[in-house]
Amino acid sequence: MIRAAFSLAFAALLRNRSRSLLTMLGIVIGVAAVVMMQSMGSGATAYIGDTISGMGTNMLLVMPGASKGMQQSSLGAPLFTAGDLAAIRSQAHDVASISATGNRITRIVAGPYNRTVNTSGVEPAYFVIRSWSAATGRILTVEDERQAASVCVVGQSVADALYPGKSALGLELRIQKITCRVVGVLEPKGANAFGMDQDDVVFLPHSTFARRLAGSERVAMFMVMATAPDRVDGAKEAITDILRRRRHVAKDDEDNFAIRDPREMQVLLQSVTGMLTTLLAGIAAISLLVGGIGIMNIMLVSVTERTREIGVRLAIGARTSDVLTQFLIEATSLSAMGGAAGVALGLVGAFAVARGIHVPFVVPSTSVPIAFGISVLVGVTFGVVPARKAANLNPLAALRHE
Repeated sequence: MIRAAFSLAFAALLRNRSRSLLTMLGIVIGVAAVVMMQSMGSGATAYIGDTISGMGTNMLLVMPGASKGMQQSSLGAPLFTAGDLAAIRSQAHDVASISATGNRITRIVAGPYNRTVNTSGVEPAYFVIRSWSAATGRILTVEDERQAASVCVVGQSVADALYPGKSALGLELRIQKITCRVVGVLEPKGANAFGMDQDDVVFLPHSTFARRLAGSERVAMFMVMATAPDRVDGAKEAITDILRRRRHVAKDDEDNFAIRDPREMQVLLQSVTGMLTTLLAGIAAISLLVGGIGIMNIMLVSVTERTREIGVRLAIGARTSDVLTQFLIEATSLSAMGGAAGVALGLVGAFAVARGIHVPFVVPSTSVPIAFGISVLVGVTFGVVPARKAANLNPLAALRHE
């Protein structure tokens, strides 16, 4: 009997192919939108995680000034000293590497070319913390730092812009009044989570930067790498204790420095991404509701058109359950086929968009079966009313229907 019901249901759907396809369209669009939103959200989350990890493993960034949530206020807070960093190196046992850093937006010139870039003064440990090595040449060394050498390392974007068609190694560039020799070009890192080009940068030894560009031996900020991922919190506590003591912060006073943990930023960004993805998927799911209403509407029209056919079936012995089953199968088949087509369309669309905006393509393993299951449930739910109407027709009245 079930096989016969399926046969009759599909025969009815095939008699009105155009109407069946248009009825499925709402389900297709709804499921495709949900799958795309979930896939893009998962891809964005993975991209954020990869970008934060690319900043450096087990990294902490220490800055002067009080921290108020995501805001940083350095008003009146003293900068760090070389002694602060030396104390952390010797006393914080959970700290593996530490590097002073300074940043300034400058105009650099090489021959006929010039460019505005982020110029940073760093110590050699910076490249260890950032897991960043040279694609050609070398990175800055301890000897460069000790001598305050006039050398620099550039990102790939700077090398391409200032030295088109040739190697940058050994050539000179001018940073304001400083002339430095390029000793290395770093491996490309691409854009970060905020869309900024990480390769559009020039690195000087921190001693050179402090004396000849910043005009102060003070340390504006520094980066730290913990000995292991599970020792990051221990390193943070040790740094806090050392700096509070050296900066003479009273017991009940707030810190006049802030320790930023990229993991906190990652959690925040992923939380925001997750909420936006859920919101957009929820809005997209409204299409499923619209598609379900469309199925119910078309099935009610179908019942009216086929009243005489239903009356004949009931008159020759078909049970009301047989008619109910046939119409439920028709509604469920429409939604199931629409759901399958929507899943395929959503994945193809998500793949195309992910390739276009350069984020990972992620198949949402849980969202795909859920979206398909909901599409089938929509068909069953909105198919009940037309099916019950068909099953409850009076055979004699149905036979007289024109």
